[in-house]
Amino acid sequence: MKKIFIFITTSIILLIIAAFSYGAVGYFDAVRDADNLEQRAAKLMREGRSGASLGEIRYRQLLAVQDPQFEHHSGVDMMTAGAGTTTITQSLAKRVGFENFTPGITKIRQTGYALGLESTLSKEQIMALWLDTLEMGTGPNGWITGFHQASQTIFEQQPNEIDEQQFLSLVAVLIAPSRYRLGTDDDKLKERVDRISKLVSGSCAPKDSSDVWLEACADS
Repeated sequence: MKKIFIFITTSIILLIIAAFSYGAVGYFDAVRDADNLEQRAAKLMREGRSGASLGEIRYRQLLAVQDPQFEHHSGVDMMTAGAGTTTITQSLAKRVGFENFTPGITKIRQTGYALGLESTLSKEQIMALWLDTLEMGTGPNGWITGFHQASQTIFEQQPNEIDEQQFLSLVAVLIAPSRYRLGTDDDKLKERVDRISKLVSGSCAPKDSSDVWLEACADS
């Protein structure tokens, strides 16, 4: 029995060390990539494709849905209601830190990369990069990448110029881009937008950290 206990304990310790090491790889990869990412973010911000370009109210609406504690966490948040298991920073890490991201153990390196991004980039830079790399679904000319690009392609205006329902539809598709069709009479998209409208108006709130589909806002 004692040998079994020692074996199990040793195995657990080795797994923890391996996980920490794999996460550290992601962290230092992000540090290595920081200069290029900073330059890319600066260009986006000069071109008016940043979080600030959404306008303060719409920026807050986006955060309320996607990552309520974005401005306060260090890359990881698994406690805030509605936050889910992936922060904006982790989402960006998946897009800029991997050629082909696959769920599973890769999440460890993704989290390490996210922590590296937080240690080297500002929140404004992270947001600009995230917005530019978002998958937005299928448009009239094929798959759309980038929040501002989707707004321009579908509504022929920038996100701060479209009406609120149009803006919230852009936010709505982020959870499952292939599920919805922007700019169409999509009942599923309308339902998602309705839930988000209730959330940002303060008439409902996510029931827990896993309520990314806003089930608590369905019938409120």
